Amino acid sequence: MKELYKHRFEIFFCTQLFILFGSLFFPSVFFETILTPVLFLVNAAAGILLISKKKKLMWFLIILFTISLIVFGSDMMTRESGFQDNFIIRLSVYFVFYMIVTHQIILQIWNSKKVDNIVIIGLMCGYISLGFLAFFLFTTMEIIEPNSFNGIVIQTEGATQGLDSIMYYSYITLMTIGYGDITPATPLAQKAAIITGLAGQFYLVIVTAIVVGKYIKHSSKD
Repeated sequence: MKELYKHRFEIFFCTQLFILFGSLFFPSVFFETILTPVLFLVNAAAGILLISKKKKLMWFLIILFTISLIVFGSDMMTRESGFQDNFIIRLSVYFVFYMIVTHQIILQIWNSKKVDNIVIIGLMCGYISLGFLAFFLFTTMEIIEPNSFNGIVIQTEGATQGLDSIMYYSYITLMTIGYGDITPATPLAQKAAIITGLAGQFYLVIVTAIVVGKYIKHSSKD
């Protein structure tokens, strides 16, 4: 565990990249319905490793992980009944899980005394995790209130399709690019888009600036 903990950010970062870009190598429906949930479970396990030094918090995340695992297993066995409700439960669990993990990532890089490659990778993990939070938020909105976003269609009859579009929109909004191909159509979706854009800018302006400042300070000392 000690050796794995040293590479916690690298492991977490690699699983994040698989979630983001795995659809380039697999059929869309298979990736969204089968592989994405599995990859999120693997990423969640990496998140537990990331905060393993805080025992109470770690056990709380293990409970959340177990709940998501049970719900995913239930979805695999019974795709017809209660799928949408189970999917919303899974999204809610993941949202809470990644809120905690993202907060811990920011704390770890914020409190780091020296900036090295591990801290830099941790910085990237935190930014990607913000996109995941936006993804869970937007997906829940679209399922509960369909057509919250123009340009996105989610199907929950035995399969979840359209998640790639929401993932794309989450990061486009986080990075404040805004191509306009997908737009928020309801007041609640618009507020969520504003919060996502602000979170991305605050992260870059505050957290990244702190890390860069530490790097410059230690470089001048060396």
